[in-house]
Amino acid sequence: MSHNAAYKTLDYSIADRVLTLTLNRPEQLNAFTVEMADELVHAFERASGDDAVGAIIVTGAGRAFCAGMDLSVPGNKFGLDQSLKPSLQDLDERLHDPAIERGVRDTGGRVTLAIFECNKPVIAAINGPAVGIGATMTLAMDLRLASEKARIGFVFGKIGLVPEACSTWFLPRVVGLAQALEWTYSADILDPEEARRGGLVKAVYPADQLLAEARKLAHKFIDKRSPVSIALTRQMLYRNAAQPHPLQAHKLESLGIFYLSQADGAEGVRSFMEKRAPEFKGKASEMPPFFPWWENY
Repeated sequence: MSHNAAYKTLDYSIADRVLTLTLNRPEQLNAFTVEMADELVHAFERASGDDAVGAIIVTGAGRAFCAGMDLSVPGNKFGLDQSLKPSLQDLDERLHDPAIERGVRDTGGRVTLAIFECNKPVIAAINGPAVGIGATMTLAMDLRLASEKARIGFVFGKIGLVPEACSTWFLPRVVGLAQALEWTYSADILDPEEARRGGLVKAVYPADQLLAEARKLAHKFIDKRSPVSIALTRQMLYRNAAQPHPLQAHKLESLGIFYLSQADGAEGVRSFMEKRAPEFKGKASEMPPFFPWWENY
């Protein structure tokens, strides 16, 4: 098992190709800060390119998952520069300009965009309260498992804000538009069963079983699987599902089949015919030449 102590707000620990990324400010109920946002972006970018990582589990230290933004910080609670008067055009044209990047952009959205770009399956293990950014950051993860102690809330309506962390894109895709509207309007705190019934959470477990179940699911996704196939599948499903026409999916699937059929796909077929476990050689760090295709659109 490898640990990394370079992060101040996270624990980064790899065991058997599963990275457990733990939000680690337990005394503050893992409340979210700009520093945590920066560290999460770094951790997801790092894990995406690291062939030692097959899948990622995100959980919280102590009794909370993440209690939302740390409201104890001085000044603008979101670390934003109130001297600016940004327009949509500014964000279109100057997204990475430091003044916009640090002074205007939603920190939670920087995190969920990094999760979206990641080439590994991501599982949220929601161990306790997850409100505000604590709830919305999990929407960019592929599946959410909850402890019986989880409490989840999209509470922006109560505090006069709008949902963030790209959740107005993710939440309707995860639970449907009507459910997304109801939860964001009402700002109710959901118990785990309600979250499961609404399609947000896959399953609810006793607190002491949550991480073991998350690891079991992670291994189901990555053991005897091609990392290249998984990375392509993740990006194709997220990106193609948002396309207006299936033709784009057809083009990309054609390229995926073309290249993989000469590499891990050929080994997968051989191993199936020979009734043995596959020995995939592909790495997520070495993708086929058409990847990342979205940078050309």
